[in-house]
Amino acid sequence: MSELAELNNVRYSTIKFYSELGLLPFEQHGKRLAKYYPIKEASQRLKEILKLREKGQTIPDIINGLIKK
Repeated sequence: MSELAELNNVRYSTIKFYSELGLLPFEQHGKRLAKYYPIKEASQRLKEILKLREKGQTIPDIINGLIKK
């Protein structure tokens, strides 16, 4: 999560927030079910979310739009 945040110049809390909403793709592995983010896909999705936020879209609108894709 921290690597994804650093690569995209966003806070760790931003990644966590979007992840908890189900907007960022991740996999869970191991006994502790740690989250692993496919960097390319997660970065692309994050950029898409941030663009939509800049355009003034609400979180519910973004969720609905991305789920329909």
